[in-house]
Amino acid sequence: MTEATCKRELELEIPAENVTKATEKVARDLARVARVPGFRPGKAPVTLIRRRFAEDIQGEVLQSLVPEYIEKALEEKKLIPITRPSVDKVDFKEGEPLRFRAVFEVLPEFELGDYKNLAINVDAIETGDAQVDKTIEDIRERAATFVPVEGRAAKDGDYVLIKLSGIPVGGGEPVQADNIMCHIGAEETLESFTENLRGASSGETKQFRSQYPDDYPDQKLAGKAYDYTVEVQGIKEKKLPELNDEFAKDAAGEKGGFSTLEEMRKLISKDLEAAKEDQQKTQAREKLLEALVKQHDFPVPEALVEHQMNVRLERSVRALTAQGVDPRAVNIDWVALRNHQRERAVDDVKAELLIDRIAEAEKIDATDEEVEKEIQALAEHSGESATALRARLTKQGVLDRMKSKLRSDKTIEWLYRNARIETAKSEK
Repeated sequence: MTEATCKRELELEIPAENVTKATEKVARDLARVARVPGFRPGKAPVTLIRRRFAEDIQGEVLQSLVPEYIEKALEEKKLIPITRPSVDKVDFKEGEPLRFRAVFEVLPEFELGDYKNLAINVDAIETGDAQVDKTIEDIRERAATFVPVEGRAAKDGDYVLIKLSGIPVGGGEPVQADNIMCHIGAEETLESFTENLRGASSGETKQFRSQYPDDYPDQKLAGKAYDYTVEVQGIKEKKLPELNDEFAKDAAGEKGGFSTLEEMRKLISKDLEAAKEDQQKTQAREKLLEALVKQHDFPVPEALVEHQMNVRLERSVRALTAQGVDPRAVNIDWVALRNHQRERAVDDVKAELLIDRIAEAEKIDATDEEVEKEIQALAEHSGESATALRARLTKQGVLDRMKSKLRSDKTIEWLYRNARIETAKSEK
């Protein structure tokens, strides 16, 4: 038994007489139904049955006795496994005690440190005129139009519409694309495209080589060189809408809410303030958990860490899917990505265990009314009746998890209310 981990090992022994009795019972039961050449069903001698079906009988005896003795040993030692005990080192000989080892994990034992009045700093979030201006500029950018340019060549800042075909240097699958907008001189544009398309005119064809950096976002192109033939299909300029009341009305859309630029600025300022509070509260909660984890040093069950790594990986997959990207089509080393999550997964598990212990200490729990309120909210969102949703969640075993989540959220909120939170001054 290693106390530095949550892994536990029990060397157990079942008395020989118990093993013999179980073996004889299994052999007798098997003899009643076994089909043996030369004997009518159920008439073969038990001694023959024991020789012919020795492995099957051993397996049945193990299944009938081992769980029972593991459970007794766990009760005696007051151990609660969080993983199903695995059995190895089985020593099963006729007429002798049955010996084996049970391996499992338990929750760690640890003392709670000073979790009250935790002191943390959160970053200042500016919501003044500069941030309002930036928000409005972002809205203008999204409302921008692209106007064709006539009578001149492409220059920095223009968007060149191109059709390209590329052959990888050294061999490989060629690439082709049509209606590509290339922003000349932009940071995200490869220098080779800017250099060769700057000064180009509509209808002109350019040929050049492009070398992609090793850290290029598209892994299919990263580190490779291509010989391109590029046809300039058109040149366009980005036109931003004028900053006036008409722009504000268009930005408001059918929902309304404001009809002048000044009203728009006031509403944006109000929204930024509300978002600021949410962001700082989220940041504070994250830092509280970080401080809590740093304050406590104890081992965590490997099974829970593995589960949390899987949860984090699933989030990454769902994020790609939400963006319309097929996770199977991207060039990602999923094993490496999962392993990279290990340190954070350990902290996640520690935080969960600490929050659970604090909830016990402070007698924090989710009430039936709070669970019902959550079910009502989910029902409204899904369009399902609260009664049907509650029945389905209960059947799926989700209701307990929902209650546990509400309990954790309440505990984190309790920590937030009792913490000493200071806002760091913004650097100018």
